[in-house]
Amino acid sequence: MRARTLKMTEGEPIRLLVAFAVPMLIGNIFQQVYNLVDSVIVGRFVGAGALAAVGATNSVSFLFFSICNGIGSGGGIVTAQYFGAGDEDKIRRAMANSAYIMFSTALVMSVIAYMAAEAVLGFMNTPEDIMADAVVYMHMSCVGVPLIAVYNYASSMLRALGDSKTPLYFLIFSCFLNVGLDILCVYTLGLGVFGAALATIIAQVVAGVGCLLYAVYSNSYFRLEKRHFKADRDILWGAVRMGVPLALQYSMIAASSMALQRVVNDFGMVAVAAFTATGRIEQLVHQPYGSLCMALSTYSGQNLGAGRLDRVKLGYRKGLVLVGAFSLVLLALMQFGGEGIVRIFVDDPEVIRLGAVAIRITSWFYFPLGVINVIRGMMNGVGDAMFAFVNGIVEVIGRILIPGGMTRIPAIGVWGIWWSAGLVWLVSAFFCLLRYLLWKRKTGMKTAPGERQ
Repeated sequence: MRARTLKMTEGEPIRLLVAFAVPMLIGNIFQQVYNLVDSVIVGRFVGAGALAAVGATNSVSFLFFSICNGIGSGGGIVTAQYFGAGDEDKIRRAMANSAYIMFSTALVMSVIAYMAAEAVLGFMNTPEDIMADAVVYMHMSCVGVPLIAVYNYASSMLRALGDSKTPLYFLIFSCFLNVGLDILCVYTLGLGVFGAALATIIAQVVAGVGCLLYAVYSNSYFRLEKRHFKADRDILWGAVRMGVPLALQYSMIAASSMALQRVVNDFGMVAVAAFTATGRIEQLVHQPYGSLCMALSTYSGQNLGAGRLDRVKLGYRKGLVLVGAFSLVLLALMQFGGEGIVRIFVDDPEVIRLGAVAIRITSWFYFPLGVINVIRGMMNGVGDAMFAFVNGIVEVIGRILIPGGMTRIPAIGVWGIWWSAGLVWLVSAFFCLLRYLLWKRKTGMKTAPGERQ
């Protein structure tokens, strides 16, 4: 059975991108509900201090998870390219070899992250009154890395084959499971931040195992034979060549987020709680852009495999149209509904006031954020490893230099945290456009056949 695969080498790009991205968007939103539920239940039932403790671990957790996801993405890109080329044996070999890379990386990162958690949180000047809870939450998150890798592998391979719906169904189920477990562990059993992390791990393991088993049952590409598991040097090198720069990109962004978190921590618990709330909101905001990014990655990978560079460029242009529409809708929502949105997370008036103004500031920069994701997805799909590395460096430099400078300006102060985030997106988008123009010139696509469609 291959009914859930999607060839993206023919047809109108917007229709294909939307068809692929919408299930992913819904799935990503449900995935973010894991974090949202943790934040809401912890903030409401335990307190603003516990909410700040959970938030203080975000950038650290993202660092280690992003390394795993980045390296794993390389296997997905290779698989998508073979799928576009129609090479069934290579598709299965790529799927088998990707498993080696993804699970070994997850195990190594889990051990390193667990051992380094307390030292890293201390380096980031995590406030003493939330340090103990932050360490507990971080340790639990580290234990869950290899377990969550099951879902990441299954969903990555399915999406490479054009199936963005199957991962969605299992995410929805596990999301509701997570809500129930959160209430049980945090509210009923009083396990605090430990219970919130435990609930998330259990729910994601259920999603991962269920998704993988169903994929094996419903999709013949997942029925691998022993010969497919033989190490293939070309496939492994291709996955590593594309995945390592992505991992470096994501890890550099995570490291820069840690630098920003350190600046935030200097403003005390209220600022940390507000930053946590706005961070959770922006995780949702990122989902339309992130879903389109992954859709363009699969779209570009398949079309590159089919030798259709003209469609790659056409997909880029259609992607910009989509992010423009997303940005206008989200801008209006944040400008007029900011206070009510922040109030979902916490009832502290000072945190609500700070957070509402903060998301109004960053919402003006959503379109540059969209541009970054369009170009990032396209360039990842065509295997441009250098782009991922350069883009990560730009974000690191921006996130390290801009926040510290802006928050020291008396007239800006704490608001510099959020103004700097928007400015980093703007600068990064500019460099993304430069990279795209260089790639276009290199491939001789000044006037692609699909450009006038």
